[in-house]
Amino acid sequence: MTGEIDFLDLILNASIVVQAVMLVLVLASVVSWYLIIDRSRTLSGAREQSASFEEEFWSGKDLATLYKKHNGADSGPMAEIFVAGFREFIKLRERARGDSDSVLESVRRAMRVAQNRETDSLENFLPILATIGSTSPYIGLFGTVWGIMSSFHALGGVSQATLNMVAPGISEALVATAMGLVAAIPAVIAYNRYSSETNRLDGRFEDFSEEFLNIMHRQLPAGN
Repeated sequence: MTGEIDFLDLILNASIVVQAVMLVLVLASVVSWYLIIDRSRTLSGAREQSASFEEEFWSGKDLATLYKKHNGADSGPMAEIFVAGFREFIKLRERARGDSDSVLESVRRAMRVAQNRETDSLENFLPILATIGSTSPYIGLFGTVWGIMSSFHALGGVSQATLNMVAPGISEALVATAMGLVAAIPAVIAYNRYSSETNRLDGRFEDFSEEFLNIMHRQLPAGN
């Protein structure tokens, strides 16, 4: 059918530089989708594990029993924060009679370190998605500009230029821009979504830490 665009033919007939740009964009797109799937699974697992642990925590189970169950187990980020705080509490509770505020502050610091570690793990690879999303359109644009320059440069030795002579080269070059957008758009959408989900989870971790500290405060004698 007249007017149909054969993208494979356009790619194969493009200049070496434009083909190299297209290859970079294809690789960026593959990496982007791999990270999108990986982060989706990671964040989904973190949400489910955190919800499960919260339900177990507020069910009234003995905290020491809960600690023994989850210490060393892969029970999710919220369980790791609880284990870090309770471990510190066990270590320092003998000092509670005279310095309960110091004990609580140490527990808070231990939980904060664990929370930062778990949040960093959830944010892993997100900067790569952001980089792909922000740079891919410009990489594609570079390929397009180069292809258009090459097309017009080829007309320099021709006495009479026509649209039919320059159109194929420009079409090949514009494919690079399209590929840049194809690589960038999913990466940007995924980055924004996963960043938002990570922030929400971090907020849940923060709330849990404060609630857990309140429980620890009630279990400690008043300071001098």
